[in-house]
Amino acid sequence: LGQTFKVTSQEATKLSLAFSRSPLTSAEDCRKLSEDVQNAILAVATVYCWLPKGQGITLRKKVRDATTEVVEGVIQLTETILSAPLESLSQEQLISTGGVWEACEQVSNLPRDNQAAVVSALATCLGVVKDALEEMEHALVEGQDPYSDIMEDEELGFRGNRDTYWSEADRKLLSSCMGLMKASKACLKKVLGIVKTYGKADSPERITQLDDLADIANEISPSVDELALSMYPPVNQMAVRLNVSTWEAFLMNFLHFCRTSHVCPPSEEGWVQFLTGAVDHNMNKIKNFTQGQL
Repeated sequence: LGQTFKVTSQEATKLSLAFSRSPLTSAEDCRKLSEDVQNAILAVATVYCWLPKGQGITLRKKVRDATTEVVEGVIQLTETILSAPLESLSQEQLISTGGVWEACEQVSNLPRDNQAAVVSALATCLGVVKDALEEMEHALVEGQDPYSDIMEDEELGFRGNRDTYWSEADRKLLSSCMGLMKASKACLKKVLGIVKTYGKADSPERITQLDDLADIANEISPSVDELALSMYPPVNQMAVRLNVSTWEAFLMNFLHFCRTSHVCPPSEEGWVQFLTGAVDHNMNKIKNFTQGQL
């Protein structure tokens, strides 16, 4: 794969240079350049297709995304050349050529097996949860208006409207929601650590278990966004409860699957039980706060 990416980068450079100045490239040279670029792209796609699914779906997705970026980069470069005048090398052509180089260089950073691919996927999910948690912690600072960065507008109304602030009851509810968000962050951080330490991609069963962990983690990230949106004023307690329940299902499934997979030896089961208890504790508080909404 690295070799095909390197060849594609070289062919993209040749193509760009050939159309960076006058005189016009001959029809025969154009044909040869086109064939070389096409063969390079076909080689990239072929090597990706050779990667067995049994090596891991998460790994294949990473390689597919990198391959797609290279192909799209060459398409963009070709379209830029077709639309640009021949008198000089345009800024757009320079940017497009650099984009192909950058896409091709990413092959060196691709994971070499499914364990590394899942580590990367979990790190991305953890980053999403961290960002959501930090945003809500910042917004919940005592006395802070969560819409303070929005200008007053005659149609939308002034920020002095009570619907732009949290009530005391809202803050009690959101405190438990924040507890769940912290539990999610701790869970993803722990699972990321044990996958790095104990994760193996040396058998079909273990490769599949790693893929399943990545799939469940990917369900957590969107549910974080849904919950965060429902937490802004005016708070709809029923919407918060529904979003929290969805998130709880994903998180508990994640913890359960982690505990039963090869990445979690007996020595790691203690934190799984602790986080399971933390989720239950905060969920019970949220249910009590929102009981009147049912």
